[in-house]
Amino acid sequence: MSVFEKAKAKVQELFGRAEQVYGESHGDSAASVAGEANRLEAEAEEEQLGHGHPRDDDGLAGQPAR
Repeated sequence: MSVFEKAKAKVQELFGRAEQVYGESHGDSAASVAGEANRLEAEAEEEQLGHGHPRDDDGLAGQPAR
């Protein structure tokens, strides 16, 4: 769980998003699909590292409901 692994996953996610948007805006379905695959792979890697998107965690895990 190094900082470099986290940074690499984030860069891959951003690259995937950019490639997906490019493909969608230019009608290039191969680029769109490849970008989506990169994005999803990076998101899964981030989740595996235990650092998913901040809005996924409300910070209340293990606390009883009030």
